[in-house]
Formats: sequence, structure tokens, C-alpha cells
Amino acid sequence: MTPVASVVIPAHNEEAVLSRCLGLLLAGTEPGELDVVVVANGCTDGTARVARESGARVVETATPGKANALRLGDAECLTFPRVYLDADVELTAASVRALVAALARPGVLAGSPVPEWDVDGASRTARRVHRVHERLIGPRRALAGVGVYALTEAGHARVFPIPDVVADDELVNRSFAPDERVVVPEARSVVRPARTIRAHLRRRVRVRLGNRQLEAMGLPAHGGRLGLGSIVGLVTTRSVSPLDAATYLAVLLADRSMSRNATTGAPQIVWTTDSSSR
Repeated sequence: MTPVASVVIPAHNEEAVLSRCLGLLLAGTEPGELDVVVVANGCTDGTARVARESGARVVETATPGKANALRLGDAECLTFPRVYLDADVELTAASVRALVAALARPGVLAGSPVPEWDVDGASRTARRVHRVHERLIGPRRALAGVGVYALTEAGHARVFPIPDVVADDELVNRSFAPDERVVVPEARSVVRPARTIRAHLRRRVRVRLGNRQLEAMGLPAHGGRLGLGSIVGLVTTRSVSPLDAATYLAVLLADRSMSRNATTGAPQIVWTTDSSSR
């Protein structure tokens, strides 16, 4: 049968989580319903073997790097729309079908699922930070930060071949006007955020470097910056507790300090894996 969508999964040493990702993605599908391409790049583990055993097509390269992996996998895709999925994120075939249906609407070029945050195993402090962060960022996230985005053929032409950027999902998000992208309520992705504050801070520094790079490329963020008033508003409406807010602010100060101390030039494009969330 003709695939309803192609799915590209860049994977760098993801042996521990890839079987779960592919198992959920392919469960209940008809043979050939999804065209799944896993790009094992710079791997020193059994990522490629796991991908083959799960029924995916595999591209192997010794060069690590997510953007390069996305380009290699994209070149092997058989059809549109195309779904780009992080190896540590869970997405079912039903969610892929919902994304495909949403992308068939007139004027829609890109889409993403609604994320569900699995904080099992996270420290109490990390849970407080994630709670506030999600209340602040969730309503404005769109295509970035959910581990999945999907593109129509016209949307794909706007962003591919994707350049060497730190934050590919944010680049995609900024490449479309709000009325060209859609968050699909019927689709869900399961995302595992950092389990420790140290891991969270490493992620945040990378996000800030990625945002800085996109701004230098002439891709500013949509909307204004969130300020202290937004956090106060969450406390006032009892969306978060005062302790949650205080914890978030303390970690935010550390985040900004670390980001200022990071390189001020072009961010080094490296592949990193947060072992705390595996």
C-alpha cells in the first residue's frame, strides 16, 4: 500500500529508547502504512540493529549531528506529509493519522501534537520547575519542544534542506505564520523532560544558544518575552504555588547566568543526549 506518511527518526546512541519509540509508532499499523526511516548517526551502540529489528529502514552515518541526520533521512522518504520524530519521544500511529488529517486542511503547512509530560523519576525540584515552565510556555509553544513536527510538501519546501542549526524544531516553528501551523488536539506525544536540575540547565543553555543562532539568521521569535508578571499571574490564579514560582525563578537566574558564560559566537553544532530522561 502507499504510505500515508513518512517518518524520519534521527538517532544518536538511542538503543535504550528506540525500541519503545518504534514499537508504539508501528503498533496497529497495516503493512507499509508508515514509511519509517531511522538515521543512526555517530552511534557506538546497537541503535541501527534495534531499528532494523523493529521494521524501520535504516541509514547509517559516522557523522553525528541532528540536522545532518534529518537531511539524510529526508532524502530517503517515499511520500508526504513527513513527520520528524525524536527517538526518545512516544507517538502512536493514531496520532500520526490525526496529524495527516490536520495537514490536509486548506492553508495548513505544518503541525504538531499536544505534548504529555512524563515526569516519573524527576526530582521534586525539577518537577516544580517543569510545572511552572509548562504553564508559561505551553500556550505559546506550537511546533517546538514537543519532540515531533509534521510538514506538508509545501511546508517542507520552506525549511528543507534544513540548515545546521541547534534547534531544528524552533527553526521550523518560526518559519510559519500562526495561521499556517496547527497543534492537533487528537494527536499526543509523550515527552520526558530532564529529571534533574543540572540536566535541565544544560538543556536550557542549549535552547538559548539555539534561539540566539536563529535570531542571527533573521528568524525572530513570535510574540513578546515572558516577564515576571506572567509568573506572578500564575501564582495569583493558583496555577502554581509560591514555592513553585520561587524555585523556578532561582533556576531561571542560574540558567541566564550559565547562558551568558556560554560561547557568544556561533554555537557549536554537537549532538547531545540527556541521559537523565532515559
